[in-house]
Amino acid sequence: MELQLKRLSDLLVGLSGLLILFLPIIIISILIKLTSGGPIFFRQARPGKDGTIFYLYKFRTMKDLRNDKGEIAPDEKRITKVGKLLRQLSLDELPELFNILKGDMSIVGPRPLLVKYLDRYSSEQARRHEVKPGITGWAQVNGRNAITWEEKFRYDLWYIDNWSLWLDIKIIFLTIIKAIKGEGISQPGHATMEEFKGDNTKL
Repeated sequence: MELQLKRLSDLLVGLSGLLILFLPIIIISILIKLTSGGPIFFRQARPGKDGTIFYLYKFRTMKDLRNDKGEIAPDEKRITKVGKLLRQLSLDELPELFNILKGDMSIVGPRPLLVKYLDRYSSEQARRHEVKPGITGWAQVNGRNAITWEEKFRYDLWYIDNWSLWLDIKIIFLTIIKAIKGEGISQPGHATMEEFKGDNTKL
């Protein structure tokens, strides 16, 4: 019953969010197009519940800059001024509301990471795919990108083992506060977060 209520709340929040934020979404789209050209949205395959692959949508915050060898440039060189502001306010996540309505994601849950990380997880870390990924989660309100990968996974698993609708509500309110303060946007020494290389230690 609670899971059905979670899906219903996701639909209500997702649809309400799109209606309320329609004008900001249009303004952000125009700003991205005017300041950096190219596509407005960033589309990337991510693993969802049970590892099922879906396409995640975000506002594009980086340019496709590459060096002479064709290798992609570091994040700090690719991120745009508008993109940096969007990330600071977590507004780059707004298009994920469409993923919510499609049923790929939930408002609250472990953040969907890269497909290439799937074979790098320990069996315990892989448990993060027991639930739908979320726009925000327990790890995001407890440090976001400023904490280590190991800490993120511990928070994800704690959320899965202690989930309730009240916990989701708490996380949503904490997310709003964190977004206003602009906390945890990046890991020290990185524009966003260093790549997860895999961890064989037990959590």
